[in-house]
Amino acid sequence: MAHGSRGLKVIQNTLNIQSSNTIALTNSTSQNIKRETKPLTTESKQLLGDCSETSDRYSDRCRTSPSLVVELADPKVLHLGMFDIGRSLGKGASGHVYLARERKNGFVCALKILNKKHMQGSCTQKQVRREIDIQIRLRHPNILRLYGHFHDSKHVVLILEFAGKGELYKQLRMENRFSERKTARYIAQVAFALGYLHQKRVIHRDIKPENILIGMHGEIKISDFGWSVHASTNRRYTLCGTLDYLPPEMMKPVGLVEYDEKVDLWSLGVLTYELLVGNPPFEVTLEEPRTKIVEADIEVPPHVSPEAKDFIKKLLVIIPENRASLYQ
Repeated sequence: MAHGSRGLKVIQNTLNIQSSNTIALTNSTSQNIKRETKPLTTESKQLLGDCSETSDRYSDRCRTSPSLVVELADPKVLHLGMFDIGRSLGKGASGHVYLARERKNGFVCALKILNKKHMQGSCTQKQVRREIDIQIRLRHPNILRLYGHFHDSKHVVLILEFAGKGELYKQLRMENRFSERKTARYIAQVAFALGYLHQKRVIHRDIKPENILIGMHGEIKISDFGWSVHASTNRRYTLCGTLDYLPPEMMKPVGLVEYDEKVDLWSLGVLTYELLVGNPPFEVTLEEPRTKIVEADIEVPPHVSPEAKDFIKKLLVIIPENRASLYQ
C-alpha cells in the first residue's frame, strides 16, 4: 500500500481546493468508483435469492419503484410481517439493524428495529423523531436512504437502504490505515454529501468512521442521523457528538457553546487524519480531556505527505470562520 507518494493531490484534484481556502465540489466525486463484485455469505444468498449472484443483479433488488417508495413511506400499511428478516448487521443502545427483504417485491433493505423499552427517556424519543424527520427528506448518492418507518406496541422500525460492504470503521480496522488514494476517494464523497446537507441547513454533528457505510460498489454512505439537527437559524448551542471528533467551539463551558455547520468541517479533517494514520488526532482521555483539541495541537506522522498534512490543517482550524468551506 503506497502512502504519501502522490499525497492528497488526488483529493485536491477531486475537490479542487482553491488558493482562496475553499473546497469546490464537483459531481465527479461519486462517479469514479471502481465497481467490484464480492461473494456474499451463504446466509445472505439464501435471504436474497438468485439476485445475489452478481453485484449488478443484487443492486436491482435494492432499487425501488415509485409505487414501492410510496408504499414503504406509509406507516399505516407497514408491519414486520411484510419482511423476511436475515442476519444482524449491527447493534446499538436501543436496538438492532438487520438485513431484510420485503416479501411482496423482493426489495432488499436494512431494518433498524428499536425497542420501545429502551426509549423511555424523552431525549431518546426526541432524538429518534428528529433522525426520522431529517433523514426521510434526504436524497443524495452518498447519504443512506431512509425509505420509511412504522411502529407497533413494542418497536419503532426504520426501513433503510442496505449498504452491502458495511462500516468504514471495520474496513479501517482490518487495513490499519488507508492509502492516500483510497482516502481521497472516500473523503471526496463525504465532502460531497456534507455540501448537500449544509445546503439543506442540516448539521450532521457526528461524522466518524462508525457512521459511514460502504455500498456494494464501494461508494460512501453517510448514516446515523441521530445527532443531526435542522438548523434554520444556522446557530446551535447543544453539546453532542463523539468526544474525539468535537471541535474547539463545542469544548466551551455549558452556556457558552455556540456553533454552526462548520463543526462538520472540523470532523472532516479529523476523519481524513484517522483514515490516513489509523487513529484520530485527538484521542481524548481523562488526563488530557480538552487541551489538544482547544489548541488544535496535532502531530502528523512522517508517512503522511505534505499535501495531505496541508489539507488536514485547512480543516482543523481553531476559529470556525477560517476553516476551508464547502460549496458547489
